[in-house]
Amino acid sequence: MFDFVSPERVGISSEHVLKFIQTLDEYNFCTHSFIMARGKHIFAEGYYAPFTKDFKHRMYSVSKSFVGVAVGLAVEDGLLNLEDKFVKFFPDYLNENSNNLLKDMTIRDMLTMETSQAKQVRWFTSDTVDRCEVYFRTAAKRVSGTTWKYDSHGSFMLGVIVEKLTGKPLLEYLKERFLLQGGFSKDAYCLQCPGGYSFGDSGIMCTTRDLLIFARFVMDGGVIDKVRYMNEEFLLEATKKQVSNSHGGEIAYNTHGYGYQIWKAPNDGFAFVGMGDQFAICDREKDFIFIINSDNQGKSPITRTILYQELYNTIVKNLGEPLTENEKAVTELKAYIDNLKLFCLKESTKSPFAEELNGRTYILEENPMGIDYVHFELKGDKGEMTYKNAQGVKKLPFGFGHNEFCKFPQENYSDIIANIPVEGHMYDCAVSADWPEERKLRIKVQIIDKYMGNMSMEFGFKDDKVGVYMEKNAEAFLEEYCGYANGVLQT
Repeated sequence: MFDFVSPERVGISSEHVLKFIQTLDEYNFCTHSFIMARGKHIFAEGYYAPFTKDFKHRMYSVSKSFVGVAVGLAVEDGLLNLEDKFVKFFPDYLNENSNNLLKDMTIRDMLTMETSQAKQVRWFTSDTVDRCEVYFRTAAKRVSGTTWKYDSHGSFMLGVIVEKLTGKPLLEYLKERFLLQGGFSKDAYCLQCPGGYSFGDSGIMCTTRDLLIFARFVMDGGVIDKVRYMNEEFLLEATKKQVSNSHGGEIAYNTHGYGYQIWKAPNDGFAFVGMGDQFAICDREKDFIFIINSDNQGKSPITRTILYQELYNTIVKNLGEPLTENEKAVTELKAYIDNLKLFCLKESTKSPFAEELNGRTYILEENPMGIDYVHFELKGDKGEMTYKNAQGVKKLPFGFGHNEFCKFPQENYSDIIANIPVEGHMYDCAVSADWPEERKLRIKVQIIDKYMGNMSMEFGFKDDKVGVYMEKNAEAFLEEYCGYANGVLQT
């Protein structure tokens, strides 16, 4: 479906592409992969080792756009209507909270995120094994179809409706209808929620190229290789500004309006957007699609502003007619992309204090992390921290100025079914360290598994004492690694 060409072939210089990629890297983006394509031509594609083109990446809320398209197909199949009431599909869940505001809400209201829900029970901390039931625990407080408010749980419920009506898992329904015909990975899948339905608002697991295939399908109005698989009208409506989402008139990457589970973008474009900076940004004017997978959780308000500004100023506005190839620039771009590696800490990889710290153990006072002690072994450009928490003794290797890859030692995390602990289950991670100050050790953990997340640990040493600060950026896990602790050297 796609071929690979030089940037010049599609009307932009290799220098501009290299400048854009380097800019993101200079801002310490935790990028995993990216693709730039114009029409059916890919002109830049990169994977930050250890990520590869075959890695099934968590798409987070980009998944919502898959749900929106699935709803359109169900409408086309005559299974539902956009004016159908939401509660029609959940008669067994109605309860004392099911007021008229909820009963008036339509499928269209849910698609545009003008739902009746103001504030819902957080399902990650609920006591139920059925996520659907949680949606009905809170009484509706808003007149649906009037004002926009992000409702992730509502997107999940839309996916449930599709699965109820089709009798098929969300992603399998889309595969059968058009994804496989476009070259989408057969082994792509979706995480599940308690209760058995797909984690449709956050759980699509597919490759970076798969996301390009999906974006191209939407951009082309439901056509693949001149064969129509979906009604063009629905996709045009889905990518149109259906509602305003700029309550105060702000001008930002996410205030161009909202369609049907799809964000608007500059130049009347549109975007699929997911937590951690998963993006498919589509510019119809230039027939351009930009795909990126990352984990910038914790700094997305900054990274997204930079990303949009650099993308449109450096790439989009410079796309024009084909150019003469600059062989040197093409070679430089290829060499840079071929050597991409996942972000790591590297401010200063050496400290005279390292030799003194090696072999030390610090006993910690009672702390929110429940860590009893920390012990450090440092040798050359590698280290290992041993610590004891409620689960027992843990070991965490790390590299100075490079990542060490291992299983993060915390156990009993979720797997295919979100929020359901699996005994002994651990996540793959990358761990690096540096010395931002002579007597301050910094460690960064990046979880690179079905669930993405990151955490930082900082250890400041003074005489025989240590101050410890831990902070995490992840959805519903790494909770054990947040807070401050004091400690003293074991003698």
